Amino acid sequence: MHMKFDEMLKTATDILESQPRPISVLSNAAAFLMDMLDDINWVGFYLYDGQKLVVGPFQGHVACSSIAIGKGVCGEAARDLETKVVLDVLAYDNHIACDANSRSEVVVPLSKAGKLFGVLDCDSPTLARFDQDTIHFLEAFGALITKIIDFSAPLV
Repeated sequence: MHMKFDEMLKTATDILESQPRPISVLSNAAAFLMDMLDDINWVGFYLYDGQKLVVGPFQGHVACSSIAIGKGVCGEAARDLETKVVLDVLAYDNHIACDANSRSEVVVPLSKAGKLFGVLDCDSPTLARFDQDTIHFLEAFGALITKIIDFSAPLV
């Protein structure tokens, strides 16, 4: 991973491990990513309620309130439990357009031992914005979130 991203991950760990509640972790995690990553227009979390993904803490314009598993990039990442990267969302048939300015997207599933808890979604107004270093950073960031939060307990 790029040195800048290593430093960002350490800073995020220091900030997020001290949060008093899971909802605080997610809220400040979204704000941290919005502040630290260049050229993004939406970043946040969709949480799995046992049937669908429901919007959680985020930074950006108003978002879709719920997403069916398998629908859109978030629903695909949740279904497959693997990171999804879309270089051009306008050319992607299963994309759900919440923000018309978004042109590329990366979604990282949040899971432990094969159990889905949600996804980390990051959008950019630039085509092919997400390089391998950024994708690896977001995956490490997602792993940090699942390490810090006990998703079996209430979030607030």
